[in-house]
Amino acid sequence: MTRQIFQTVSELRVQEAEVLLDSNQYAGAYYLIGYSIECALKACVAKQVKQYDFPDKKIANEAFTHDLEKLMRVAGLSPEFDHDRKANETLDLNWAIVKDWSESARYELGITAAQARDLFSACTGKDGILPWVKYRW
Repeated sequence: MTRQIFQTVSELRVQEAEVLLDSNQYAGAYYLIGYSIECALKACVAKQVKQYDFPDKKIANEAFTHDLEKLMRVAGLSPEFDHDRKANETLDLNWAIVKDWSESARYELGITAAQARDLFSACTGKDGILPWVKYRW
């Protein structure tokens, strides 16, 4: 996987989540919008690896996760993100929603419209997590 592939997949998952939201398919939309954040953060991890360099084993091992908080750290974004969250209450509130997403959401059937729309908005809206990450990928 390359940085560009992670970027493209992230953007595709946003589009797919939006289609699912519009079709009242909330569980799928919830899963895919969260996955878009995972891919965006993995693009940031990939940015750390220079072409032809042998990757750092610790970073490589830690990047194989679905945990968004851990990926934020592995991507090296935590200090700047923590600073920006302190300065921007909306960004902080959005992270409070997004950080609890889990890949196990793919098995959840009871996701409500409100949950899916809240996560989508927290990811993509003004002061959303995805625009913040994309600026750095």
